[in-house]
Amino acid sequence: MLKLFKKDLLLFFNDQKSFVLTFLLPVILITLFAFAYGAIGDIIERSDNTDLLMVDHDSTDISAGFISDIDTLSGITIVKSEVGAARESIIKGKIAAALVIGKGFSDSLYKGSSIPLEMLYDRDKELESGNLQAKVVRVLVSRAAGGYPIESFMPEMISILGDKTNTDLNLIQAVAGTAILMLLFSMASVGTSILDEKENGTINRLLYSPINSHTILYSKMLFAFFVAVLQLTVMFLFAWIFLGLDISVNITALIIMILATAFSISSVGIFLAAIAKSRQQAQSLSTLVILVMSAIGGSMIPLYFMPDIMSKIAVLSINYWGIQGFYDIFWRVLPLPDILPEILVLTGIGVVMTALSIRLITRNILKLL
Repeated sequence: MLKLFKKDLLLFFNDQKSFVLTFLLPVILITLFAFAYGAIGDIIERSDNTDLLMVDHDSTDISAGFISDIDTLSGITIVKSEVGAARESIIKGKIAAALVIGKGFSDSLYKGSSIPLEMLYDRDKELESGNLQAKVVRVLVSRAAGGYPIESFMPEMISILGDKTNTDLNLIQAVAGTAILMLLFSMASVGTSILDEKENGTINRLLYSPINSHTILYSKMLFAFFVAVLQLTVMFLFAWIFLGLDISVNITALIIMILATAFSISSVGIFLAAIAKSRQQAQSLSTLVILVMSAIGGSMIPLYFMPDIMSKIAVLSINYWGIQGFYDIFWRVLPLPDILPEILVLTGIGVVMTALSIRLITRNILKLL
């Protein structure tokens, strides 16, 4: 089995097209999506600022300091306004969002009452306003009200914001969503290589040798899993080195999550090849299934921009469980036991798909013709 695995690995790395599609294209797409989501605006200076209308009904030194903190962020220009004018500008599509600071803002930071903050935004510019909101929340937690410690904030505010992390949610989405999408296409390509070998007679020659069919199948599955782990590792290392994704928050959970994701997606790629009768059919089927899963699972459009009904449908997609697992690691900063549900679901998918693939491939492909 190891000889067949080594053979597939050498062929893979000698194929320049496969190398580009597996490693270079995903990191390019991750970078492009990170730009599109506004996730790396703090790393690379932007030439254009986004105007944020500011309505201050509190009019205290603390609210003024809060506004000043927001104004120092790169990519944001504060424009003072009134509520009526702000609403009109947003309705007409001139401005993406406005932040309304209500009366009692300063006092609410100490008394445990609700903090009177409201973000008005244009639905057509939801992505842009979402980026603004994320930056405002970051300032509120870390530097608002003249730098008061987070312990002085109301408990409800801390629970809503989750764990304290400097990682941009949009960067996590760009990396995790794109990584899983591209991995699905890579593993589908690996799966269809089995049909290639069937059509060109390679499998027949192997079956006439002392090697049995199960050895051939297991070597293919090992090869697919190895490439999947390698691809995910390269993408997260790229995001860490060049995009500023902090992968040190929970290394153990990240490694296990990568292994579970790689196992489940590689098994799906093999399964798609197992149910197809030809390479062309496998490619068409894989493209359709991957696009549908990625669309509903949050790889193409983040689920936090979708209606609530999509969150219920998304659980049917392998993309959803992978992305949520990486959210738990990088955004929510949860310990490993709290990430186990996603890991177990992905592992379960891998086990079921592997079992089905062994049966189907042994019966339909790995047999003497």
